[in-house]
Amino acid sequence: MTTVGAVAPHHSTLSEAASKQILAGYGVPFARESVVRTAAEAVAAAEDIGYPVVVKLGGDSIAHKTERGLVRLRLGDAAQVENAASELLSKATADDGEVHLLVAEMVSGARELIAGLLVDPQFGPTVMLGIGGILAEAIADVAFRPVPVSPDQAGEMVDSLRTQKILGEFRGEAAVDRDSLVACLTALSAVATGRDDIVSVDINPLIVKPSGKVVAVDALVETGARPGTPRTDRRFTNEQFAALFEPRGVLVTGASTHPGKFGFVSLHNILASGYEGAVFGTNLSGEEVLGVRTVADIDALPDGAIDLVFVCTPAAANPDLLRACARKGIRAAFLTSAGYGEAGEEGRVLEAELVRLADELGILMAGPNGQGVVSTPARLCAQIVAPYPPRGGIGVASQSGNFVSSFMNYARQTGVGISRAVSAGNAAALGVADLVEWYGVDPETKVSLAYVEGISNGRDLMDRLGAVARTKPVVVVKGGATENGARAAASHTGALAANDAVFDGECKAHGIVRAATVEEAYETAATFATQPLPKGPNVVILTTAGGWGVVTSDAIARDGSLRLMALPDDLRTAIDGKLPPRWSRNNPVDCAGGETRDTIPEVMELIASHPSVDAVIYLGLGIQANQARLMREGSFYPDHGLERIVDYHERQDARFAEAAAALSASTGKPILVATELATADPENPGVRAVAASGRLCYPSGNRAVAALGHLYRYARFTGTAAR
Repeated sequence: MTTVGAVAPHHSTLSEAASKQILAGYGVPFARESVVRTAAEAVAAAEDIGYPVVVKLGGDSIAHKTERGLVRLRLGDAAQVENAASELLSKATADDGEVHLLVAEMVSGARELIAGLLVDPQFGPTVMLGIGGILAEAIADVAFRPVPVSPDQAGEMVDSLRTQKILGEFRGEAAVDRDSLVACLTALSAVATGRDDIVSVDINPLIVKPSGKVVAVDALVETGARPGTPRTDRRFTNEQFAALFEPRGVLVTGASTHPGKFGFVSLHNILASGYEGAVFGTNLSGEEVLGVRTVADIDALPDGAIDLVFVCTPAAANPDLLRACARKGIRAAFLTSAGYGEAGEEGRVLEAELVRLADELGILMAGPNGQGVVSTPARLCAQIVAPYPPRGGIGVASQSGNFVSSFMNYARQTGVGISRAVSAGNAAALGVADLVEWYGVDPETKVSLAYVEGISNGRDLMDRLGAVARTKPVVVVKGGATENGARAAASHTGALAANDAVFDGECKAHGIVRAATVEEAYETAATFATQPLPKGPNVVILTTAGGWGVVTSDAIARDGSLRLMALPDDLRTAIDGKLPPRWSRNNPVDCAGGETRDTIPEVMELIASHPSVDAVIYLGLGIQANQARLMREGSFYPDHGLERIVDYHERQDARFAEAAAALSASTGKPILVATELATADPENPGVRAVAASGRLCYPSGNRAVAALGHLYRYARFTGTAAR
């Protein structure tokens, strides 16, 4: 076993024998073995176990037997065992303390796995499974789940490994006995819940026998004090959130006549977005800014008329400012001010003092160092940058202001809009979890979309986001990594536990949808906001060209959850009546250029209405309108009958998009429309018609598959879809 890092001073590594004794008591399967003290006892044990055997030198101070040459394999008779045992005993040093010999059956198999347990400093006790052996860390094909791990979750861990071929029939050996592997993982979970003094378990290798059964042949347990996982007690009230998102009036402090300053831009954006509440401003000179007569002192403003203050003043002025706001009945504050936690230790002290003050005053404080707050139901765009998105069902919570802008830019491009959006800035008081919890009960929000990077309390974050995800989808994209903290010294498990992999397991266990990229995150959230959940994994691809169908089929295969279903005979026969004989006669349904005026809507209806079909992906929208554009731009238009055919082509693609939306609504099944024209020519009538239907037009089939896969896995998590 390989040494990784350094043992934390308060941790103790148990001997292999002691480790196995603990783990076996919880049901971890081990090879037959005996602990002995002498060479003669080793021979007797080997005779009892049966040859071949393994002999190891063990002890409470011996953790790394392989590196020290303290293991002898494939011993086939008594003489070999006696010689090996004597040699190993002679290798003991004074630092090893009391030693013993461990004699075990020699277990062979062509496949090795690794399983373990670690107490992650962010997320707490976590079970791990991966491909093991000497290349475990190089391959790093691992899955993690937080404790407790149910049998279903353990099965998901097995299924999520990339190297599934190793788990199937392999080099003449049977497929891995899934039940025995699941039982091993749930046993490790039981260890974590039953022994709060165990901080790490490493089982490497976990050998797959030719029969498919798994058996552990080496194990290491580390004990010590587990790090605490503090809970966040702060909870903001609905009245405070209403003040942030549905304010009766807004105050901009530090309003400026200079169009380059935050105090001008934020006031401009509030007014330009059409906010209908009262708007106020403070300015030391009492100037008029964009038609708003400012005052020099907050005390000069009316009582009870303002719910939200947007702060563009320096940090030094903010404590007195918040006190004055509280006197006026203001319940929420958004601070753009810098010079706080991001500026170093002195700034962190100021930030903590400001949080305490806001709590004492009963003010919900967002920021500092934030970009702003958007609430489209209130037509509120209180932020220091553009854009202002269309109204929709996506609630955005982000630790990065830039990504709030990114999501809102995507909303403007696609037409699938935003309900609320907040850049949390330093998130000194109001964090991503607070926002997502409120979005979970906000009737204007259908799905939460969160960007996180600096995680200070992973367990609390996951529990809170997971509680929301049980009733309303939560999509997360993560940047950066948390601090790894101390890892178990002798543990492959610790070395493999990159925070990203642990975070991924946490999301899966809690039903949180994790997207790989910002684009995927937005498109997935937009899909949740506009499409029904699928009832199962069966997907049919309808395409007007074969190549698009092929690459989208490949994407479904890579997804691992969706299924490119074989066409039922009755559906194939029905489609035969709509398409010429040259059509593909399978899935993907390739029309092969045989479309007439009504072919696409009619075939789409046959597919979507079939009881075995759970979802449809339609490829090829916009082809006719694309030709129409070239005709419009050519020198022959509008003569030669081109005006009539251009109009026909454009109406056809619009009809196809409208049919997809109408069929999805009538069947309750997701129908995703994909074409590169979504980005190559957003003004294509087909693309415009998709946007007009309130749905997302995906730039490619594979991106549609990525979103649909997330929808299906979430539906399965919530119990609304079959496996």
